[in-house]
Amino acid sequence: MANERLRERHLAPSILSADFARLGAQVGEVLAAGARVIHVDVMDGHFVPPITIGPLIVGALADQVHSSGAVIDVHLMIERPEALVAEFARAGADAITVHPEATPHLHYALAAIHEAGCDAGAAICPGTPTGVLVEVGDDLDLALCMSVNPGWGGQKFIAASLGKLARMRSGLPETVALEVDGGVNEDTAGAVVDAGANLLVAGSAVFGSDDPAAAFAQIAAAAGFR
Repeated sequence: MANERLRERHLAPSILSADFARLGAQVGEVLAAGARVIHVDVMDGHFVPPITIGPLIVGALADQVHSSGAVIDVHLMIERPEALVAEFARAGADAITVHPEATPHLHYALAAIHEAGCDAGAAICPGTPTGVLVEVGDDLDLALCMSVNPGWGGQKFIAASLGKLARMRSGLPETVALEVDGGVNEDTAGAVVDAGANLLVAGSAVFGSDDPAAAFAQIAAAAGFR
């Protein structure tokens, strides 16, 4: 199911910007609006300065998300992510993405994700060359281009990311989903799709709105997804 969803065109709301006092309700709103990929940003206070959430939140959302026919897309912005892959998989993650900048053994980490029964992704920061992903292209289900520096929501989209997305799309197998995360909103959604992305992560642009469902629909429409 996850791989099928990943290959489709989706706007993936990131719960990083959600109101955690109303997390289940807000996720329910975007699921009702048509979201079929829910993005979960995990930060450890080491690879990136903030500390966010862990497997318990994934487990708390798993039934709600899966019963809607949606998948949980976990982005691990943590050092040595391979150590926690199995725990996130048990909690209900469908896809798990790691950073080559955060592990000395990217190939091993991707294998661990597959062994845990999840789709495997690799994300690169704005200063990381695309070639690191080309080397493991046959082991990827998903490639994620960070279009801001990882760690905080609400940042401005880095314009050079459009060229980077295009290079990633041309250098990776067609079976690899291409995701973009950072500064995605109504103004940038169309351009990143034109550059080759089929999965668009949006956090503050969705959950920072007074009406997340309406914001989701507006950004999806700007991307040409509906």
